[in-house]
Amino acid sequence: MNAPSTSQDSPIISIAEAIARMEALDEALPAGDGLGCFNHMYLGVMQQIAQGLSQGLFSDPVTMTHLDLVFADLYFAAADAREPSAAPAAWQPLLNSRAEAGIEPVQFALAGMNTHISHDLPLAIATTCAELSFAPTATVFRDDYEKVDQVLDAAEQSARESFESGAILAADQHLQAVINLIANWNLNQAREIAWDTALALWEARDLPVAGDLLRASLGRAVAATSQLLLVAL
Repeated sequence: MNAPSTSQDSPIISIAEAIARMEALDEALPAGDGLGCFNHMYLGVMQQIAQGLSQGLFSDPVTMTHLDLVFADLYFAAADAREPSAAPAAWQPLLNSRAEAGIEPVQFALAGMNTHISHDLPLAIATTCAELSFAPTATVFRDDYEKVDQVLDAAEQSARESFESGAILAADQHLQAVINLIANWNLNQAREIAWDTALALWEARDLPVAGDLLRASLGRAVAATSQLLLVAL
């Protein structure tokens, strides 16, 4: 099953356009769809990013906007893939299992977050730096990057809390097994690794073979982690 098409002929050019596309997917995807579970979380994050931009959260809002748009376009490209096999390898576990019974919504949401952060974010950072002609080690860029953590922390915690429910959780071994599984994935660690991967991609920017090998191994590693998060328990 693939997402209802919201594709466009050109990349998105504003945060408002990104939000509109996510809202369209949110409305079009059926309840329980695995991609929809992630999309709903991502929509909330993007809305918070938009609020942060409007309130002056970032020192360099132009660069952060550019990064957010490049980042979102990578997700839309995966969501618009006609078949899972046409999407990047890192996205294929989620796209292949999105209608599978026995996988909880929070698993889909965190698997999508794992894929988007661990795989797409390093690519987006390296692309943004290349397009805007600055190194990722620029102090302002790194500082703004870290400011996003508070937004993502809130989104991840909300996803976990929406799933956990006291008495039901205590009485259901299945739910406890799912919580134990997803507890091993750490958002802040994933973003730190994404940053380090982006630095490696940046260093390999003039070495096509090395860059291709790095991106291929990244896709396989992220796919393996997402597959573990999507185990039906």
